[in-house]
Amino acid sequence: MALRYLVSLSLAVAVLADQTSHVSISLGGAPAVSHHSSSHHARTSYHHQPTYNTQPSYHPVPTYHPQLSYEHEHEPAVPECAANTTKPWCLQDDHYPTYEIKHAVEYHYEKLLSLYADVADLNTELSVDRPNTLDEETYLCPSETAYVRPLRAQNTEGKWRVVVNNIDAHYQTFTQTTRIEECLTSADACPLVPDCYDSKCLQKSIYHRFLVYNRYDQYLPFAIETFKLPASCACLLGAYTIDH
Repeated sequence: MALRYLVSLSLAVAVLADQTSHVSISLGGAPAVSHHSSSHHARTSYHHQPTYNTQPSYHPVPTYHPQLSYEHEHEPAVPECAANTTKPWCLQDDHYPTYEIKHAVEYHYEKLLSLYADVADLNTELSVDRPNTLDEETYLCPSETAYVRPLRAQNTEGKWRVVVNNIDAHYQTFTQTTRIEECLTSADACPLVPDCYDSKCLQKSIYHRFLVYNRYDQYLPFAIETFKLPASCACLLGAYTIDH
């Protein structure tokens, strides 16, 4: 009977030990046996794995923004190159925006070609109005002729413009050459004409077209404008007079 009681007591203690985290059992004076149990399992810790972007980041091509070399929002009324000459054009220009024009050509290449074709095939001989009659113009006055490629010039409205010249882009060179002829003794009497004739050396001009660059036009910084250039030097003959 006592043995059955001890077995029942042992089963009861075992059930109670399974529901607790720490139970001490002592049977028949034997040292207590400690049991440790846990009703919760430790959660496995997970470390977030970094993601790697295998696709290269896309950087869009920046749009064309001209770099202004002047502090103001417009070109100066008279460029620095005009300080050393009395002519309405400059063949030398220390501030010529070569870098800006090259980038503008790359960006607006297709539109530029249509404009450039309008002036590139211009024959320099036809850019001068040749006289049709020799009665009024005999070309007896001294003159100086040259073929020039201006970098800046003053248009017919009196505004200085940057002329597209000597620009290397797209494996070609964009140039604009024109012929000029200037009288050396303008308004003086023709030196080889007899005094019995009323004569005068006359500077003749022509309206010539140039492809120009305007850094402040964000839509299309290229245009064709008109310029007045010296074309020929003529001797204008007046009436025959007899002076005793």
